[in-house]
Amino acid sequence: MCVSPQLQPEQLDCGAAHLQHPLAIVNPVTATPVFTYSGRTAVAVANINNYTVVFLGTASGGLLKINLDSTMKVISRRSISVAYGEPVHPIMQFDPSDSTYLYLMTSYQMTRVKVAACNQYSTCTECLAAADAYCGWCTMETRCSLQRECMNFTGANFWASASEGVQQCPSMTILEPEINIDKENPVLIIQINGTIPNLNGTNISCDYGNNIHTVARVAGDYVNQFIYCSLLPREKYPTFPDDQDHVVVETALRVNSKNIIRANFTIYDCKRTGNIYPKRACTSCLSTRWKCHWCPSSYACVSNHSQCDDALRMKKKIDCPRIVPASLDPMPTGVSRDITISLANATFSKETALECHFGTDRTFEARWVNSSAVECVHVLLHTSEKSHLFPVNLQLKDRPDRFIDSPETMTVEVYNCATGSADCSQCLGREDLGHRCLWSESSSSCRLHSEPPQVSDVCPAPEIRKIEPLRGPLEGGTLLTIRGTNLGRRFSDVLGAVRIGSVQCTPLPHRYVVSEAIVCQTGEAQEAFSDVVTVNVSREGKSRERYSYVLPVVQSIAPLNGPKAGGTRVTIRGSRLDVGSELRVLVNTSKQCTDLSRNDSTITCTMPSAELTTAVRVCVQFENKSCASHNITFKYEKNPIISDINPKKSQISGGRIITLEGRGFELVQNVSMVVRGIGREQTSCKVHTDTVITCPSPAASNITAGSKPAPVDFYLNGRLYADDRPALDEEMYPEEALHISKFSLEYYADPQFSTAKKEKWIKHHPGEPLTLVIHKEPDSLGLESNEYQVKIGLISCEIQIVSDKVIHCSVNESLSTSERQLPVTIQVGKFNYTIAMLHLGGGETAIIVSIVICSILLVLSVVALFVFCTKSRRAERYWQKTLLQMEEMESQIREEIRKGFAELQTDMTDLTKELNRSQGIPFLEYKHFVTRTFFPKCSSLYEECYILPSQQLSSQVGSQVQETHPLLVGEWKIPENCRPNMEEGISLFSTLLNNKHFLIVFVHALEQQKDFAVRDRCNLASLLTIALHGKLEYYTSIMKDLLVDLIDASASKNPKLMLRRTESVVEKMLTNWMSICMYSYLRETVGEPFFLLICAIKQQINKGSIDAITGKARYTLNEEWLLRENIEAKPRNLNVSFQGCGMDSLSVRAMDTDTLSQVKEKILEAFCKNVPYSQWPRVEDVDLEWFATSTDSYILRDLDDTSVVEDGRKKLNTLAHYKIPEGASLAMSLSDKKDTTLSRVKDLDTEKYFHLVLPTDESIEHKKSHRQSHRKKVLPEIYLTRLLSTKGTLQKFLDDLFKAILSIRDDKPPVAVKYFFDFLEEQAEKRGITDPDTMHIWKTNSLPLRFWVNILKNPQFVFDIDKTDHIDACLSVIAQAFIDACSLSDLQLGKDSPTNKLLYAKEIPEYRKIVQRYYKQIHDMPPLSEQEMNAHLAEESRKYRNEFNTNVAMAEIYKYAKRYRSQIVAALDANPTTKRTQLQHKFEQVIALMEDNIYECCSEA
Repeated sequence: MCVSPQLQPEQLDCGAAHLQHPLAIVNPVTATPVFTYSGRTAVAVANINNYTVVFLGTASGGLLKINLDSTMKVISRRSISVAYGEPVHPIMQFDPSDSTYLYLMTSYQMTRVKVAACNQYSTCTECLAAADAYCGWCTMETRCSLQRECMNFTGANFWASASEGVQQCPSMTILEPEINIDKENPVLIIQINGTIPNLNGTNISCDYGNNIHTVARVAGDYVNQFIYCSLLPREKYPTFPDDQDHVVVETALRVNSKNIIRANFTIYDCKRTGNIYPKRACTSCLSTRWKCHWCPSSYACVSNHSQCDDALRMKKKIDCPRIVPASLDPMPTGVSRDITISLANATFSKETALECHFGTDRTFEARWVNSSAVECVHVLLHTSEKSHLFPVNLQLKDRPDRFIDSPETMTVEVYNCATGSADCSQCLGREDLGHRCLWSESSSSCRLHSEPPQVSDVCPAPEIRKIEPLRGPLEGGTLLTIRGTNLGRRFSDVLGAVRIGSVQCTPLPHRYVVSEAIVCQTGEAQEAFSDVVTVNVSREGKSRERYSYVLPVVQSIAPLNGPKAGGTRVTIRGSRLDVGSELRVLVNTSKQCTDLSRNDSTITCTMPSAELTTAVRVCVQFENKSCASHNITFKYEKNPIISDINPKKSQISGGRIITLEGRGFELVQNVSMVVRGIGREQTSCKVHTDTVITCPSPAASNITAGSKPAPVDFYLNGRLYADDRPALDEEMYPEEALHISKFSLEYYADPQFSTAKKEKWIKHHPGEPLTLVIHKEPDSLGLESNEYQVKIGLISCEIQIVSDKVIHCSVNESLSTSERQLPVTIQVGKFNYTIAMLHLGGGETAIIVSIVICSILLVLSVVALFVFCTKSRRAERYWQKTLLQMEEMESQIREEIRKGFAELQTDMTDLTKELNRSQGIPFLEYKHFVTRTFFPKCSSLYEECYILPSQQLSSQVGSQVQETHPLLVGEWKIPENCRPNMEEGISLFSTLLNNKHFLIVFVHALEQQKDFAVRDRCNLASLLTIALHGKLEYYTSIMKDLLVDLIDASASKNPKLMLRRTESVVEKMLTNWMSICMYSYLRETVGEPFFLLICAIKQQINKGSIDAITGKARYTLNEEWLLRENIEAKPRNLNVSFQGCGMDSLSVRAMDTDTLSQVKEKILEAFCKNVPYSQWPRVEDVDLEWFATSTDSYILRDLDDTSVVEDGRKKLNTLAHYKIPEGASLAMSLSDKKDTTLSRVKDLDTEKYFHLVLPTDESIEHKKSHRQSHRKKVLPEIYLTRLLSTKGTLQKFLDDLFKAILSIRDDKPPVAVKYFFDFLEEQAEKRGITDPDTMHIWKTNSLPLRFWVNILKNPQFVFDIDKTDHIDACLSVIAQAFIDACSLSDLQLGKDSPTNKLLYAKEIPEYRKIVQRYYKQIHDMPPLSEQEMNAHLAEESRKYRNEFNTNVAMAEIYKYAKRYRSQIVAALDANPTTKRTQLQHKFEQVIALMEDNIYECCSEA
């Protein structure tokens, strides 16, 4: 604080803006600071438990907590990181509602921090030693906590504060901690110490673990509390360890079911003491810390001296009988010898028999020499080792388990000369060890010398095999290693015996290996020279290699400077720098340069850190001698400073380039970046200039939404970067010197990309220009255009436009390659994603054409440039306009789907209600379903089976008119004079058809005829089905036999093609069989969703404009039936009266673009929706009258005198033409006479009439402007999106239908499906067909494609409805989607694929899963027996018997028999079975009966 002696008036207002009174002082206040910190930004102070706690917010985003005692001395300091590198705001205060929390702010966040984390301390000592004013030990809860968090903290001694010191930690002392195991009824007396409340009145016990508790009671006063506790029962004592005579037991004082303090006591057993150490039992007994006694007579250690019978009791271990250890001469292996052992305190008589014991199973006789000595006789020991020590013990012969004490183990060495002596020096050198060995030169071996040699033998001269290093400095000091053989017997032999030329080399005793290795320190040489190394040990040996004295030269150091933080990797250059054994590089004579590596010319090492920025001397020392370098200096500069990093965001995959800004980067050799906590790896950075470094961001893990920015650290030259501000008090509080990162990085999810149309395949012709439009999902990364990289294969795609949602790139070079497919990948940092595959089309012809075109373009380049500039401006405008149209169109599609689906749901809900309360769905009767399914115009005889008799509509519109068909039950119309013979012939023919052998031969014979066409085969199969309808079991067996023949024929070719088409009689029979068996399932389960789908399609089509002549509509599923014009149509609600179908008047919704015929159709549909279509009036049979006023009315017609003519064509009249308003009143009535002036609208000549759109005319188009022509060619394709709108609206109804078809009701599929699928699997197994794809195809061909697709395309087979051409086209698209769902082949779709396949391409994979699950569920069900299937078939035959005229069917089958009579007879003769049963003769009888009168009868008929 700087103070002026005299204050000016304006200075007296100091602090007026912040305080209640201005701050002014005349005499300065001085004080010594108790704590100094330079980076403080905020302060908060609290008084807690005789402590003053100061919280300091720092400029680096940290929070310091300083605890001051009553004398204002700093007793502890803690720091935590709150925000990474952001300064703490000056406003920092305690939570008013809970003072144990502190609020602090930074630029981007507010944090509520708890004032202390007491729970980090697990013990009382840790808790109180931390000297945290807020933390104390909660005794009864045994945890470190804030005072208010401790239960009963207001009571005395429940909570100990840090001010009381660690000596107040609660503890207990066991007054007698050592207990004899033999003691009766022992009691523990426990003294309580420290901060523990009064335990009187509490539930206390002693806890010994393992759920063992004993009762405890409190004694003494409050100041000195004692606890008396019974010891745990004897049987529950813990087990003694094998090698111990005691066990330590922990006991805890348990208060109110919680252990609060604990201590240990010891249970000991004297008997175990003697047993554990049998070779020194007496000594161990008397030297243990327990109160034990030794009984010599019983040779036992006891806890009570009364247990001893001896008059003489031993009280000290020195009184024990024991072996006096003595040194024994080494013994050669396998040589017998006597050994004398001395004893002390021997109380044994000479008659006591002893044995000498030398380890396991090595005992020898012992003989008393005198009262204090024993001799072991003829001791013979063996070893294969160079030397082995055997223990020497004495034991009682009659009691082998009792030994005379040997407190200090006595040993004898046994040696083997033949082991461990590879040469003469090693052998003779063993003399110093007392080994009598002799070297045999002839056998090159070492052996025992029986007699001591008089004169030492002389070994061969030393042999030096290797020396290293080969060079050293002139000053010497190099540790030279010499390896070889016979290099002396002992160190004294080589002392002074090693020389390099004339220079002495001093051996080192601790590195000498007898005979094998010498390490010596070279002496100083006066000049450089090279010479051999000699070793003179009675004889001289010389090395083959030469050792050289050289002068190493240090010339320079690079770089010359570096940051004072250290880490700079320097290279010292010179010559002969790899000499010697030890090298040091000293910096400023004190610190060493680390991580040394060197060769002849360079030394590389890492510079240490320095305190000051100054030049320092670098000293290169060889062998710790003088510096070899002179005037070599290195200058420490200021540390580099990183001021900022950008960007501060990265994708999870990492690799985004982060730019570091700052100064002093020229000093940096290497940089790395680490993201703490979540970074997966450390990334290497690149130094560009003195002020710029770039780093790729590391990939991240464990990222969650809303994660805080992660701290970022940088390592410059391997040293962690930190600001240069001083870290005060680090020596006093080293554990508090925490590193706080200055920078942070936010991670976000990887960006998402797709092609503009989300297609996975892009088609491109080589040679053509390629421009890609890539859609980008919004993200928070803020990526720049140069951060994207798009590649097609290995070729870069040049990025031209980057916006928030779209990326445009183009390829200027040729994409010609041997590969036909190239991946289109986009890369952002390390995130690499393939968005599509580029398919290259064309070939050599395309290349030639491209070359020709390029040549022409080259010639016309000047003209093309001008045209291009003009076109580009126009194209840009058109592109912008198209983008706007696409956005509007997307919005319109979404709106259309939403509104359309809502309206359709409402309409379909109303329709469902109408179905429930009226007569229901208009199902056809079984007999009409069969005839329509069996005979869909297969035979000329039945082409008119669907034509209903003309209906003369009367006032009773609802009268049912029956459909007629020759096969339905009725009279067989034949002349009476022909009837007897024909009935007899047909009866006999029926008998033959009911013979399996005849029928199979009959079918095969007809199929072998070339002129027996597919149409005839289908007709025959259907006639057979009708003829045998009453015997479906027999029909099924025939079908199976014929299928077996078909499978045999297909298996030899391509089994996957079986049942693919209907080209044989049996395939059509299978279709008919499925139709019969599935009819009930169709009505009960599939009928309602199928009918609702048809109604939904019809209503959705009617929502928009429909061209009455072409049939094209605004809403459709089929591209060919799409109205590609934007015809504005407005709905009109008309009030219509009509006396018919049971209702008088209704409000009918129509469109103002509808023709009058279309309006009539909608009115009829509204009035007759609960009446079968076959009973509806026809449009041409009714008139529509509009009552414009109360007096004026008009008959409305499609064509009249008011019709408009455009381009020579008459336009059909519409509601808009007549200007009929909303809510107009109309009346429809049956016309008196049929209007024949207008035939069916769709059959009108398009050259004379039109409705909504004029037909395209080339002459008309030539007259239009270029812009209009371009619009005509391009814009109509935009309306294809209406297909998506219609699809989205109908999707729910289609899903419901597919679910009904491909689901199993009540876990039970239709019987026929399970039966037939099992039959197919059985046939495949018999033929060894195991391919699952083949089975899938067979099942698909037999049920979905053979039955369901036929039903989906022909709803008129099931319902009495009107199937218009437009509905038929929509159902074809749905049927195609069903076919694709059942197929196994992958859909190879692209932009040129038909829309009928593209429309449901997204749903097909999900539908396929449903199909496969359906097949699997059927496969997993238990199989059906033949009896169950036959019972089901018999029930179906009974249910619909007498529905068909089988005689007519038989007569039609006979026509084929008559046509191919000779071929059938030949086939019957060729078959052994039919020939044996003479079926050909019976067939001839049928021909004879039928041919007598058939021609005459038929002519009359």
